[in-house]
Order: sequence, then C-alpha cells, then structure tokens
Amino acid sequence: MTSIKGEEPKTQASGQHKEVNHKSLLQSDALYQYILETSVYPREHECLKELRDITAKHPWNLLAVSADEGQFLNLLVKLINAKNTLEIGVFTGYSLLATALALPEDGKILALDVNRADYELGLPVIEKAGVAHKIDFREGPALPVLDQLLTDEKNKGAFDFIFVDADKDNYLNYHRRAIELVKVGGLIGYDNTLWNGSVADPPELPQLDYIKYYRGFVLELNKALALDSRIEICQLPIGDGITLCRRII
Repeated sequence: MTSIKGEEPKTQASGQHKEVNHKSLLQSDALYQYILETSVYPREHECLKELRDITAKHPWNLLAVSADEGQFLNLLVKLINAKNTLEIGVFTGYSLLATALALPEDGKILALDVNRADYELGLPVIEKAGVAHKIDFREGPALPVLDQLLTDEKNKGAFDFIFVDADKDNYLNYHRRAIELVKVGGLIGYDNTLWNGSVADPPELPQLDYIKYYRGFVLELNKALALDSRIEICQLPIGDGITLCRRII
C-alpha cells in the first residue's frame, strides 16, 4: 500500500493483461511485463489474483502492492521462517494475504490500518483462502497501538517480520518503535523508499504535489536507515522500492 494524497486514480490490469500503469521503476515496460507473465502470474495464488482483480476496481487501486512485490514478500516470509508478523498499512489486503499464505498454520499477523472498509473489501477473499484466523486486524492510527505494545516487555523483540506501507510522514516514527518490536535477526521492510524515482531527482525538478510533499520524508528515512548501526540494510528496486532492515543489535 502507498499512503498518498491528491493522485488521480489509475486502473491496473490483471492476469495476463498488460500492466500499463505499473509502479515498477524498470525503464522498459516490456521487460516488466515479461517478469509478470513469466514468473509472477503463473505462480500467483488464485485468491491473490481474485483480490488483485477486486482491488483494481477500487478508485485508489494504486495503493496496493504489485503482484511481483507480493510474490517477493511471500517468499521472504518463508525464507526467514517467520511466525509472528506485523503489518502497518493494509488497504484491501494484498500484501497481507501474501504474508498470511506464507505463514505456518499457527502464524499470526497484527494488521493495522485506519480504514476497516478497505480491509473488509478483501476480507471475503482472505476467508476463502483459509487464512483469516491468522490475522488480528485493528482499525485506527498505528502509533498508539505500537506504543501500547511497547508497554509490555514481552512484545519487545517478539516479531519476526514487520512490513511498513503507510503514511510516509510517519515512517521515522514507525521505525523508532519497530526496531524495538522486531527480534534481533528479524526483518523490517519499508515500502516506497524510491518514491516514484523522485529521490534521485534534483530538488528544482517539477513534481506532482503528492510526490513533492512526501519526498522529503522518504529522503529523511533513507538517510536515517543508512546511518542506523542497529541494522543491516538492502534497498531493492522492486515496485516503488523496498528497503529491508535486519536488526543486528
């Protein structure tokens, strides 16, 4: 999910159709389409495809993570043998479902979002996939929930993986809390850290209002993560950019 304001809604195609409004930073649309049709769509779970089709009809469909990013998150969760995860920013739940499908039967996701209506749009598909029991959805601002979690010592270092894809102006606030909640050796993933490629643009370059507004917050986060000695990082050009942080102390 991408928390943005003031953007014109776009329609994303699904299945084998051309993904004309994708968020990938690949310069070649044909190359991105090749990735989708060769390695993503053939392996996409039928419920993920159904949820992607439903989300494509939402006026803010660009808030959802892309199919290739969902595939990446699914594999990542399996690779680290995650069992207890946290997701900040849910939207209709595509990334949430990708994570839930990767977790073991007794795995858990604490899912936080300010809009229950969007989550409930995807909930029937999540239930159809048989993973709704893994999800604890809570509606409202995430920071108070995170602060409440941190009042209990048993929650510190309790999460194997945390995925953050919400309001960019709070990313540093989320990081200050997530670094305490994730276990040593666990991962935090921050979405949209390349911010439509604008992070490399000269400041004087004309930009859409929402790009310009959030660009500073994304730059601030990227700088802070690069200097944070508590983590190892890797910034990946998947979707709109994902930065993975592995807590080491």
